[in-house]
Amino acid sequence: MSLLEYRNQIDELDAKLLKLFEDRMVLAKQIADYKKENNMAVLDSGREREKLAGITNAAKPDMAEYDRNLFTVIMDLSKAYQRRLNRVENTVTEQIKAAIDANSNKMLPKHPVVACQGVEGAYSQIAADKIFQKNANIVYLQNFEGVFAAVDSGMCRYGVLPLENSTAGSVTRIYDLMMKYNFYIVKSMRLKVEHNLLVKEGVNEEDIKEIFSHEQAISQCSEFLKNYPNAKVTVVENTAVAAKMVASSDRMDVAAISSRDCANLYGLKILKATVQDKGNNFTRFICISKDMEIYPGADRTSIMMAINHNPGELYKILSRFYALGINLTKLESRPMPDRNFEFMFYFDLETSVYSEEFIQIVSDLSDSCEQFKYLGSYSEIV
Repeated sequence: MSLLEYRNQIDELDAKLLKLFEDRMVLAKQIADYKKENNMAVLDSGREREKLAGITNAAKPDMAEYDRNLFTVIMDLSKAYQRRLNRVENTVTEQIKAAIDANSNKMLPKHPVVACQGVEGAYSQIAADKIFQKNANIVYLQNFEGVFAAVDSGMCRYGVLPLENSTAGSVTRIYDLMMKYNFYIVKSMRLKVEHNLLVKEGVNEEDIKEIFSHEQAISQCSEFLKNYPNAKVTVVENTAVAAKMVASSDRMDVAAISSRDCANLYGLKILKATVQDKGNNFTRFICISKDMEIYPGADRTSIMMAINHNPGELYKILSRFYALGINLTKLESRPMPDRNFEFMFYFDLETSVYSEEFIQIVSDLSDSCEQFKYLGSYSEIV
């Protein structure tokens, strides 16, 4: 047969498959109605295992794995459809809808008190200035936990924190603190980061014996630092702190990896410009608040969850996103401090907060996971 004839046969089979699939979903709806009337859960694990075992036994040996995967997807779609039909509002979804309604015609406040880690000139401050258009009152804290604590206590309405970098990866300390504090993300932004080697006037390249910077900046400039094999690299709390230390030091053999803004702020000379290893070096910052605030245009959502420590549990969670057509832009895992070899998973979802799929996935996961934490819905400034 010709390729066209093969394709025609495929089309005929696909038409039959489509009709059979839709007939199956009609039955799934009837089952959903029955379960709702009888107060039964959507998932029947025993029935699902029995069904997949029967399919595996009935399949041809060389097709068993393919058949099993096919019916796993079909059953995931069926469960997603049943959950949608049987969806009942819970506390989380009610809070989300209330936050949407409360801020439906609002924007971020103009003159809030915002917590940042470091000192003036820190990248967190630069990010805060962009988020709040230089109208925020900045309070500087010594470390990341200080920012979370300032928001948690009500001392500051917002906090701005670095979450991940395109070169060095995630800021793991932030994810660990996320498990400790209750907060919500109200905005995020991607800031292009350009590191520079800063020194005092009169200092030359051959004079440098010690270089100060934050650990993330050091990681982002690792190739550049190979040019100074005899210089000690010292980690400090922040790139702006590094610049301030160099400016206030009596030594003429120290340098800082920091921003151009810090060079101007602390009266330092840029000895080497744009010293990061990659030109497209971006850091993503989040703006957090104690209260849930959702503003118009929110199309990203962050959640954290702990799932049962069983084979395939993460796959079952991921299949729900797939079934609803929700794109995941980030998946991060961090060990839970009080539990051996168990992890908290962090997800970033790309979906409008106004969509039916969004409400369905939040309602579904918050009711079915061992531990669920909604971290907020927001838009991102690029």
